[in-house]
Amino acid sequence: MKTKLHSIFIVFFWGLASCNGAGLENADVDQNQKPNVLFICVDDLRPELGCYGKDYIHSPNIDKLAESGSVFTNHYVQIPTCGASRYSMLTGMLPKTTAELSNEACKKFIAEQAPSYEPETFIHNLKNNGYYTVGIGKISHYPDGLLYGYTEPVGEERELPQSWDELLFNAGKWGTGWNAFFGYASGENRQSLNRQVKPYEKGDVDDYGYVDGMTAALAVRKMKELAQKDKPFFLGVGFFKPHLPFNAPKKYWDLYNEDEISTAPFAGIPENSSTASLHGSGEFNGYQLGDEKASLSSKVSDEYARKLSHAYYACISYTDAQVGKLLDELENLGLAENTIVVIWGDHGWHLGDHMVWGKHTIFERSLNSAFLIKEPGQLKGRKIDNIVSTIDIYPTIMDLCGVEMSHNPDGKSLVPLLKNSINSWENVAYGFYRNGISLRTERYRLTKYYRSQLPEFELYDHQTDPYESNNIAEKKTDIIGKLLPLLEKGNKGIY
Repeated sequence: MKTKLHSIFIVFFWGLASCNGAGLENADVDQNQKPNVLFICVDDLRPELGCYGKDYIHSPNIDKLAESGSVFTNHYVQIPTCGASRYSMLTGMLPKTTAELSNEACKKFIAEQAPSYEPETFIHNLKNNGYYTVGIGKISHYPDGLLYGYTEPVGEERELPQSWDELLFNAGKWGTGWNAFFGYASGENRQSLNRQVKPYEKGDVDDYGYVDGMTAALAVRKMKELAQKDKPFFLGVGFFKPHLPFNAPKKYWDLYNEDEISTAPFAGIPENSSTASLHGSGEFNGYQLGDEKASLSSKVSDEYARKLSHAYYACISYTDAQVGKLLDELENLGLAENTIVVIWGDHGWHLGDHMVWGKHTIFERSLNSAFLIKEPGQLKGRKIDNIVSTIDIYPTIMDLCGVEMSHNPDGKSLVPLLKNSINSWENVAYGFYRNGISLRTERYRLTKYYRSQLPEFELYDHQTDPYESNNIAEKKTDIIGKLLPLLEKGNKGIY
């Protein structure tokens, strides 16, 4: 068995701003032994993990990884919806048009565009530089990387047509990627049951009773093959949970006592804000047999809120177990000593926060997601509190892999932070949605809305109001005046 001496695996538990840093550390990379990359994306994962201080969450595999790596406590996605967030991550760019805020962003701006000299994604850039690239599951938006509708037969056209040498997926008893994505243990799915389903399920099944267990098994088998190759490889693995429906095997539900689960610390409309800044949980309410409906006029009962949080936590633990299988295989293959592991969530999720069940806001709960990196030789067990962004992923991977950037991204390499070799860092992140742009700094979140409803500005002081319950924009116009030029810097013409 061949063991790569400088293998790097990057795992993104999905769901980073101009890349002057990319290439700073390229001299450290042996050009004859390019590192490998294992990239795991996880849907709808907010930073609800033990390594984030949430000791009520059972996430032992990720927590163990964190002990030998770095946890980014202030990582922010650019768009709080799956497809657009991933498009931003794959390209390293801030959105320039409202079409880039859509789940169809990769389809519209990559799949439907004629091939050009410029790589379509960072994966394609790696492929152009000698990497063998394999995708399993949801890396872009479509669950198996192929373009087709929810109720249509599996498509043949790829969402990322030039990025993959191999594109694999095992849909099992569900038959298609979309059916598996919304699948229940019976083999039925949200579409086949005409949405007459609950938004959660405690399945009396093993890990393979839902598709993420099958994805992990497929990835482990592929890792064994890739470990034998003479060329470096990129393996992308996309897990679905904890995306709705919150379905997980019973054994993961049994890790939690529902009576001990807390409800959202602030379940109301922020003072001096507007319901136009939020939404009525339409995706969640689309599961029509839910115990209660969510709305902005009345919150769900505490009992139901605890049940839903219980289901979400069970899904996190289920996915953590699948990640553990991949990490164990790294050990079995003798690659762990030379492996970088990154865990990234594609965005956060409101668990009743602000009376919302879902993403699709530019509040903290939607934009803040899990992000960890383990790199051999780095300082271990660290928590990095700097503000970082999803658009930083592209230049960071290029930096670590010794590959030149093909364009000037809006993101910047995180390698200096990982090596603790930077004296200054621009601690800002941008979020875009709901006709608004949101700026996150170390202390404040300033949001400017381009809409008819007032207020135009919302300002939250995270030093005194971490749950964003009181918009202080009218009282702090001086702070808005200082932050507004920085916010406008992130506006690339989208509004």
